Amino acid sequence: MKSNDAIQLLQQLITTPSFSKEEDKTANSIEAFLKDKGIDVKRHLNNVWAKNKLFDESKPTILLNSHHDTVKPNKGYTRDPFAPIIEDGKLYGLGSNDAGGPLVSLLAIFLFFYDKPLTHNLIFAATAEEEISGKNGVEALLPLLGKMDFAIVGEPTQMQLAIAEKGLMVLDCVAHGKSGHAAREEGVNAIYQAIRDIEWFRTYKFPKVSPLLGPVKMSVTVIHSGSQHNIVPDTCEFTVDIRVNEYYTNDEVLEIIGKSVKCKVNARSTRLQPSFIPEEHPIVKAGKELGLKVYGSPTLSDRALMRFPSLKVGPGDSARSHIADEYIFVKEIEEGIETYINMLKKILIA
Repeated sequence: MKSNDAIQLLQQLITTPSFSKEEDKTANSIEAFLKDKGIDVKRHLNNVWAKNKLFDESKPTILLNSHHDTVKPNKGYTRDPFAPIIEDGKLYGLGSNDAGGPLVSLLAIFLFFYDKPLTHNLIFAATAEEEISGKNGVEALLPLLGKMDFAIVGEPTQMQLAIAEKGLMVLDCVAHGKSGHAAREEGVNAIYQAIRDIEWFRTYKFPKVSPLLGPVKMSVTVIHSGSQHNIVPDTCEFTVDIRVNEYYTNDEVLEIIGKSVKCKVNARSTRLQPSFIPEEHPIVKAGKELGLKVYGSPTLSDRALMRFPSLKVGPGDSARSHIADEYIFVKEIEEGIETYINMLKKILIA
């Protein structure tokens, strides 16, 4: 697959709306593209995947993964978000940067290595629902793929190596009091009860601070209480957004919180875990030998759902994700394909 083929496929994907949970048509396009190349392609829901031609169960396996769903275009667009126009070297369109560019680049290297004798197996997977961390995306697919030794997750990182990524946990908290008349000294004000715990969330410092991701970050973002001005509220509900560095699991953070606050705490989910791959890992070393830099990413990706080593790297720039008039440079895709290939040659070619 040449870079021109990758660009043309990306243009086709841009013309096709693929909002999260509505990715069936782009899944159709990717599936048809692979079939046209003579590849045995498989599909589960809106997730499309394929194995390299010489797949050998006795060899370790590398997953090449990116997503084909997009957010909805914001109101600031001045262009048609579904018109894949190239101007001044920029390919415009919704999903061009996040994550169409990385997706077609990974597909290009999968096809480059497809029929070659390799030290590892390759599985290419274009998955759904990444933008909403949905359960019918990569999480639904992974049990069907077997054991993975590590993954390359295609996201726009300017081809730098995101070796660490913060996890996400959202808490719904309820402080309880006792209702009473606001004019009299009666009742227990649940807002005042909540304030104590909110102050703890604001000031507590987890002792393990990551040089890549910084501290665990807790932010109270929503609060609800009371029904009218003259009634002391008996409940106060608030929401906490927590970004967890790689030194903790979400469950460990939740346990510390449960021992420290008096309100009732319910985690919506602990599934979006922080992730980390050591700098000594062969794929990271291969990237560093090409002059790529390592860093910690504050943004979430599907690697949060992978319970094996993963590296986030891809063409494009995260700062362009979800913006109006989203774009990626054609040259970024061309150079991204070349860089991916050179990285993996160090791993795959004996």
